Amino acid sequence: MKLRPLHDRVLVKRLEAKEVMKGGIIIPDTAKEKPQEGKVIAVGPGKAGDDGKVRPMNVKAGDRILFGKYAGNDVKIDDDEYVIMREDDILGILE
Repeated sequence: MKLRPLHDRVLVKRLEAKEVMKGGIIIPDTAKEKPQEGKVIAVGPGKAGDDGKVRPMNVKAGDRILFGKYAGNDVKIDDDEYVIMREDDILGILE
């Protein structure tokens, strides 16, 4: 798969949530929320400012990030599901 996001967009693969909760309760797939944690697969070059200069991205491929529940657009590429979002939708980088 070769996809290069444009401008300040980021391609993210959602990380799977844990299957079992602390009390040992298993939650069925239909009741699970979408995970809000993901791995950055690809990033765009950055957003151009009013002066024409491109502002570099703060995230890079391979970063684990935290993003909002309704951030981005879900896309399916080569039978894999990804999320494309703007860099502004990213809440933080997990270290």
